[in-house]
Amino acid sequence: MRILIIKLSSLGDVFHALPAVRNLKVELNATIDWVTTTGYVDLVRCFDDVDHVIGFPRKQFFSHFSAFKASLREHHYDMVIDLQGLLKSALVARLARAKQRIGPSFHREGSRLFYTSVAGARNKDRHAVLENLDIIDHLGLTKNPLEFPVTFPAPTRALAPSPRVAICPTSRWESKNWPLERFAAVAKALQESEQASIILLGGPDDREVCRQIETALPLPCSNLAGKTTIPEMGGILNAVDLLIANDSGPVHMAAAVGTPSLVVFGPTNPDRTGPFGDIHRVIKTAFSCQPCHRRTCQKPDIPCITGVKIFSVVAAAREMLQGVEHGV
Repeated sequence: MRILIIKLSSLGDVFHALPAVRNLKVELNATIDWVTTTGYVDLVRCFDDVDHVIGFPRKQFFSHFSAFKASLREHHYDMVIDLQGLLKSALVARLARAKQRIGPSFHREGSRLFYTSVAGARNKDRHAVLENLDIIDHLGLTKNPLEFPVTFPAPTRALAPSPRVAICPTSRWESKNWPLERFAAVAKALQESEQASIILLGGPDDREVCRQIETALPLPCSNLAGKTTIPEMGGILNAVDLLIANDSGPVHMAAAVGTPSLVVFGPTNPDRTGPFGDIHRVIKTAFSCQPCHRRTCQKPDIPCITGVKIFSVVAAAREMLQGVEHGV
């Protein structure tokens, strides 16, 4: 059996799909192909259960349409499973010409019109990982233990001694970003009290924020913002002892490889998009407006984020590092 998975983005959402794909692979002995945005093609190639990756040219769709359609129709698919649930992903599913096209319970934008069936009833009061597993029940398959099978390349650069603490101080939403000076204060405290080696991570757009944090530290750190590919970042996250971050994609990369994450949450819901597993911690406030899921806050100081105190994050990070040291 050959199955086409459609999960175009975003970074964290792609990882949320991995346990469902592993379950499909094992239970159906399936060959798995995956459609994702071109920026994530190299990342999805790191997923152990994926045999072939097809890049979706989101920004140049019309000029690349013929080539994209040809790549979709290179193989015959017994089943197409859309785990995105948007109109564009449903159109991709239809374009693949499989007779069985299954959409997710969280479908929207009229995408339901292009599916032959939908997996499960809509229920947003659960983690996104569990939501993706609706497909397993829909197909009447046995649910296996949850796994995130991914193999990132080992770091090619020498990393400073343990304990290694990676810090990803940005996200795609302004409202989710804990102030950079607070990340700097946490990094400084861990350098001094835990002799932690600090590694700053991010994309090209994060270079200035990470430069400011690096400048604020009394001791040297490794500033790798904009210097790694996504798979290379995954390899570094696999080699560190702790990740401290906002609610962002790298958190789910770290969770997939079993690296403990300490995450500052504000306008989003950690029960739904927090790091999956018991080794992680979330620090948040308790305002009546949470979670609002707004990219920008109507209040000038974003109180749900600025209400998270430095000492709380430092204390939690110290406990987590000591747990790693003692094998807890």
